[in-house]
Amino acid sequence: MVITYEGVEFVKITHGDTTIACNPISKESKFKGSNFGADVAIISLNHPDMNGADAVTRKEKEPFVVSGPGEYEVDGFFIRGFASKSTYGGVERINTIYTFELDSIRVGFLGALGDTDLSGEVKELMGSVDVLFVPIGGEGVLDASEAYKLAVKREPSIIIPIHFGQVGDKTALKQFLEEGSSEDVKPVEKLTIKRRDVDGKQGEIVVLKSQN
Repeated sequence: MVITYEGVEFVKITHGDTTIACNPISKESKFKGSNFGADVAIISLNHPDMNGADAVTRKEKEPFVVSGPGEYEVDGFFIRGFASKSTYGGVERINTIYTFELDSIRVGFLGALGDTDLSGEVKELMGSVDVLFVPIGGEGVLDASEAYKLAVKREPSIIIPIHFGQVGDKTALKQFLEEGSSEDVKPVEKLTIKRRDVDGKQGEIVVLKSQN
C-alpha cells in the first residue's frame, strides 16, 4: 500500500492496480488538487474541497463513488460509512467516517469530523484500525488537541494528520506533533507499508508532505 497526501483532506491510496481517492478536491474548489484516474472515490462531505469525483475521473476510468453512511462493495473491496457531524464551511453538515481494509491493513478515515462525541459503534470500529487519518486544522473540523486525544483513544498503529497547511489553522501541525511528543517527526513524500510494518506499532505519527 502506498499513501500520498494531495492537500486539504485529499489522500491517494494505491495497492497493485487499485487506486483509491479519499476526499478528492473538486475542480470547483479554490484549492488545487491532483488529477488522476481512480477506481474508487470516497467522499466524506458534500463540499467542493472534498467531493471531487470529477477530478479523479478519466475517459478510461470512472470511479465507483462512495458518498454517505452505509455499506459498499466494489470488486470484493468492502467499505463501511458512519454518520458524524462537521461544521466545515460554517454550516453544520453530515460527515461520513469510513473504515475499509486493503492489503490486510485496516484503515479509518475521519474525513472532516468536527465532533468528538462518536457513537459506540464507531468507537468500537475505530479501535480496530491500523492506520487512522485525522483532520487537525480546526475551523469546522477537529483542532490539533481534539484530534490527537481522539486518535490515541482509538489506539491505531499509525496516525496520519490531514487538513492542515492549505486550510485551517496554519500552526495545527506543529501543535499536533507537540501533543504527541513527536516534534522531531519530518514530513515524507509518501508512505509505503505492508502488514508487517504496522504490527507492534502504537500511535506512531506519520506526516505526509502535501503534493499541492
